[in-house]
Amino acid sequence: MKTTTSPYNAALTGGGFLFDETNILLPLLMSDDRNKLLKAEALDNNLLHINAETSRKRIISEISRRFDSVSKAFWSDYLAMSDEEKQVALLFVILKTYKIAFDFHINVVIRKWNSISRAVTLEDLMMEFSEIASRDEFVDSWTELTKRKVASAYLTILRKVNLLNQDGELNPIKSANFKYYILKGESWFLEACLLQPYEIENIKRSIR
Repeated sequence: MKTTTSPYNAALTGGGFLFDETNILLPLLMSDDRNKLLKAEALDNNLLHINAETSRKRIISEISRRFDSVSKAFWSDYLAMSDEEKQVALLFVILKTYKIAFDFHINVVIRKWNSISRAVTLEDLMMEFSEIASRDEFVDSWTELTKRKVASAYLTILRKVNLLNQDGELNPIKSANFKYYILKGESWFLEACLLQPYEIENIKRSIR
């Protein structure tokens, strides 16, 4: 079986934002009996209420992947956040989990935000895909349909956190516990939320 050392995967298409589902599964993921409880949920459907077992298993797998991409302490902090803060926190987790989403964000979204247009389209992401595929053989092997599904899933996530409006225009996230990310050594995330440099500096100054 051929293996790949590529840091990329197409798993972002496996469920989307999954905010409610993440909150539902979090107690199971944080339990010492995690594996047993998740297997039971995949079979019994007591919490997720998703009819197809294959869909449940895929969603459980993706949420588990996201859970493992940050520390367990982060999820303890997450539980104490407001719903609005949790949505922003889930964007943070997604960017940490999926390199393709991170590259889209840094190379397309932030670049667009700092330009005149301040709009992001599917075609902008497909152009970034071409750049990635030119240096990554695994991504280059993906079908056009797979690439478009990944790009579409990412755009849906941006809309869920109101970074992108229905007209495809970018908006900064204004309501979040930004100090938390600075104190955790993740100040890059403030730029990812499209804050201006002076806003980031003011937040940093407020916690010195």
